[in-house]
Amino acid sequence: MTGPLAGQTAVVTGGSRGIGRAIVLQLAALGAEVFVNYVSNAAAADDTIAQVTAAGGRAQPLPFDVGDAPAVKAALGLVVDRQGRIDIFVNNAGLAIDGLVLRLKDDDWDRVLQTNLTGVFHCAKVAVRAMVRGRYGRIVNITSVVAAMGNAGQASYAAAKAGVVGFTRSLAREVASRGITVNAVAPGLVDTDMSADLTEGQRGAYTSLIPVGRMGTPADVASAVAFLSSPAAGYITGHVLHVNGGLYM
Repeated sequence: MTGPLAGQTAVVTGGSRGIGRAIVLQLAALGAEVFVNYVSNAAAADDTIAQVTAAGGRAQPLPFDVGDAPAVKAALGLVVDRQGRIDIFVNNAGLAIDGLVLRLKDDDWDRVLQTNLTGVFHCAKVAVRAMVRGRYGRIVNITSVVAAMGNAGQASYAAAKAGVVGFTRSLAREVASRGITVNAVAPGLVDTDMSADLTEGQRGAYTSLIPVGRMGTPADVASAVAFLSSPAAGYITGHVLHVNGGLYM
């Protein structure tokens, strides 16, 4: 497949469904060969890959847990051995365990931070090594509007995603001279599995706070990620691009 990302290798963590799947489809449509990371849902990853293949793109499964440093190193090592490079890395994998601070279990706090923040560190550290050799790379980290606004009942999620913002800017300064950009995309309320349990009343209440008058779609987020992953975004680094319909201004 031809396109502005033709010949490039991309890795998307949490790429089997939701926002991650949309990112995989978008990058593949632009010509990249995409490695689809997942932890346990192989069927969802296979479905994502089937959609890429049906559209004429290329994608491969890549199972590992972003919170497991040795597993990250081994899996990404396989990508580099096979492809000789990693051009684009999207840190999308994440989880939310909601609860008021006074009721939040220590183990749940640790799980959220391990996946949503420490996992970003593990993956970026390995990806950057491959990118430095090629003196080119695009890292895009998925944060959240709650990193900027906060949200009752989501202290662990907000803390982790705010940490991703600080990590993004720090790493961007460290690797800019090597031709590597590091940016973040902060989605607002997006219609995915994570929001599927909202009642119609809750959806209406949240939507009333969004100036454009609707929830976001995974494709809205994927388009922003695709831009920051492209050669056209070479002079943008350390930036947080908010994709939230005006919820946070």
